[in-house]
Order: sequence, then structure tokens, then C-alpha cells
Amino acid sequence: MSLRVRVALASIGVGLVVLSLKVAAYLLTDSVALLSDAFETTVNVASSIAAVIAVWFASRPADSNHPYGHDKAEYFAAVLVGVMIVLAAISIFAAAWRGYASGDTLVFSPLGLAANALAGLINGGWAWYLVRFGTRQRSPALVADGKHLFTDVISSFGVLLGVGLVYATGWQVLDSLLAVLVGLVVLWSGWHVMRASVGGLMDESASAEVLQKIRLLISEHAEGALEAHDLRTRLAGRSTFIEFHLVVPGSMTVETGHRICDRIEEAISEDIPGARITIHVEPEHKAKHSGIVVL
Repeated sequence: MSLRVRVALASIGVGLVVLSLKVAAYLLTDSVALLSDAFETTVNVASSIAAVIAVWFASRPADSNHPYGHDKAEYFAAVLVGVMIVLAAISIFAAAWRGYASGDTLVFSPLGLAANALAGLINGGWAWYLVRFGTRQRSPALVADGKHLFTDVISSFGVLLGVGLVYATGWQVLDSLLAVLVGLVVLWSGWHVMRASVGGLMDESASAEVLQKIRLLISEHAEGALEAHDLRTRLAGRSTFIEFHLVVPGSMTVETGHRICDRIEEAISEDIPGARITIHVEPEHKAKHSGIVVL
């Protein structure tokens, strides 16, 4: 079992612990805002399960049916997480309305508030680790999971502050208003998770910074060639697919041209982990006199 899969599995355990604490906080206080916070955590657990499946599938090697690998499976999981976040927001809005319509009074429980605060601290530490680890491993599913947890942390402490205000002022309507605010934060989180995932599914290009780095590496390591043009890139999970045309003198031997390609591929692979490079070698009459100039 890979490290990424083990980390994804650990997220399920952390999510269940946090969910238990938040449910306990709701039962002790009868706060609809704390209930909405618990609703959001159910999404965390579900998204962690989706991340485990996606990370496991994405880590499988390329095969005859998927010659480019299975990296995009993580984007599907991230989209699924976004959908579940939206469903959680709808549930939160419904709970807020029920709390407002019932007019129930909150129960003051320091133990309940402490349980919710502890859940927030656990979530915060784990979210920080997930985003850092997922970014390093280039795992969209783990990064999406971590970013969603960060929004959960913010909403949790916001809810705690608000519930404290309800106790201090006696304004019970604040409890339902806080639940609505949590729902809006959840919707915002879901939009950003889905936006990033759709970009990956649509073969979004590498960033401008990475493109500039690729151009510079080609220019510096293509000695013997004349130019390079038609550079194209696309992202798929941990992989960055890079394709371009390399123009060489017509008299150059295949062996020499191959050595230039090897040199370029080695330089790019060292600087951009997960790079998958395809170079089309062309004779000099194919030159466009534009694109990347060889130093």
C-alpha cells in the first residue's frame, strides 16, 4: 500500500473522530449551528472515502486500456467531493430553518463547546498536513480534501464564537443565522474544489511559470538543434504531459538527434517531477523561425 493511500485512509479515521466530537457538542447544547457544523464533517468523511478510492486507482500503473496512466481518477473524486459539499450546504440551510421555526432554546454546556473546539484543532492540524503532503505528492484529491477541511476549521471556530454570543445576549435567532453562514462558506468551498477539478479534466495547461521554465530548459539543453516550436502541455494528477517539435539540421544523423532529445528530457525531468515528454524531431525546412530559440 502506497504512502498516499495510507494518508488518505488516515483521513477517514480523523474525520470519524472529529464527527463524534461535533455530534457530542450538538447533543450537549441543542445548537442548530453546531448541528450544521457536524453536517459539514459528514461530508469530510465521505470525501475522505472518495479520496482513498481515487488515490488507490490513480496509483495503478499504465496498462493497455489506459496507456497514459490513471492519474485523472483523482479529479473525478474531487468533483464528487464538490457535489457532496453542495448537498451538505443544502442540509445545513434546512437545519437552520427548522431551528428558527422551532424557537428552541440553547443549553449552556462548557463541555459541549470544549468538544467542538477540540474537533476544530484536530481538523486544523490534519488539514495543514494534507495540503502540504498532497501538494508535494501532486495529488488533487488529497489537496481538495485538505482545503475543504480548512473551511471546516474556519466555520467551526466561527460557530463557537457565535454560540458564545447567543449565550451572552440571549438572541436565539443568531444560532440559525450562524448555520446559514456556515452553509454559505461550505458552498464557496465546494465551488473552488470543483473549479480546480474541472480544469484538470479539461486538460488545462501548466502554469505560466512552469511553461517559462520548460522553454528555458529546452533552450539551454538543445545545443545542436535549430529551434523548438509548438510547445503544448497538459496536467493529469501528478503528471505533466509536455510535447513540442524540435527542428534539427537535415544532415544530422538519427543518433545525434536522439542524444539531443535525451539531454532535453533528462533536464526537464530533473526540474519537473512527473514530466512525460514527447519530442517530434523535424528537418530544418520545417522551421517556423518562431518559438524557442536554442542558445
